[in-house]
Amino acid sequence: MGEVVKVTRNYQVTIPAAVRAKANIREGDLVEVLYDEDEGVIKIIPIRRKRLTIRLGRRITVEEIEEAIEELLDEATSP
Repeated sequence: MGEVVKVTRNYQVTIPAAVRAKANIREGDLVEVLYDEDEGVIKIIPIRRKRLTIRLGRRITVEEIEEAIEELLDEATSP
């Protein structure tokens, strides 16, 4: 059986700890939220991907980090 959570005034919900543990969702993870028309339910689907590791041999700038994050977010949200 599921757990009941409250929708905040900003339309946010907290994924209960037991559900996060079963789905292996951790802080900072990306999830896809979709409405399944056939079943009439909202689904939260963890996005599984290998973490990007960059070894440059030099310090990187904040701008380079932000650019890499933007690229990853664009990839995650593109169909």
